[in-house]
Amino acid sequence: MTSSYDDLSSPAEMLADGRATSSHLRLEQAARRATRPAPSLYFDEQPAEQGKRQIQIDEAAARLAAAVHFHLD
Repeated sequence: MTSSYDDLSSPAEMLADGRATSSHLRLEQAARRATRPAPSLYFDEQPAEQGKRQIQIDEAAARLAAAVHFHLD
């Protein structure tokens, strides 16, 4: 049987690729978060007021925005 790929990797290489991908995707962490109970919808059970996060705009993003005429302040 022929494959659409020019050169197939060895089973050991494919296994190593699969394990590296799995560790990169953090599937265990996603599974734990998916099974946690949902947060409360009641206002008085919400955390106290939190400040806004600061957004950093680097020089490259500012140049790109200027090139397409966006204004980042």
